[in-house]
Amino acid sequence: MKKILILNGPNLNLLGRREPTVYGGRSFEDYLTELRQRFDGQAELLYFQSNCEGALINKLHEVGFGEVDGVVFNAGAYTHTSIALGDAIRGIEVPVIEVHISNVHQREEFRHRSMLAAACRGVICGFGLDSYRLAVESMI
Repeated sequence: MKKILILNGPNLNLLGRREPTVYGGRSFEDYLTELRQRFDGQAELLYFQSNCEGALINKLHEVGFGEVDGVVFNAGAYTHTSIALGDAIRGIEVPVIEVHISNVHQREEFRHRSMLAAACRGVICGFGLDSYRLAVESMI
């Protein structure tokens, strides 16, 4: 059975309340329960969320050398600004898949560039919360 960390960055703790027309009306915790049920017996899904860049880097370092089989990472706005997160991904051994709930290429110009994508195994965006499911399926 695979062990996969779902890592969420800033403001994703507000899912269900924050801009529901962009991100939907469900909390991530509700979706995570469903996701865990869906992959029961195939994957153990761990979860960590932080609004702090350093905490996300520390978590990648903590799990990135065999503690998990992979990371599904929605870095939120840090995707477009954080060279440090990209370096952290390059510095670990486990694969990382970048995910986004919205299609970032249909949004503001600054969201079209990812500082993480080149360091990741792949990028999934625009499928709502199902972006996470698709990423987990690809890890399995």
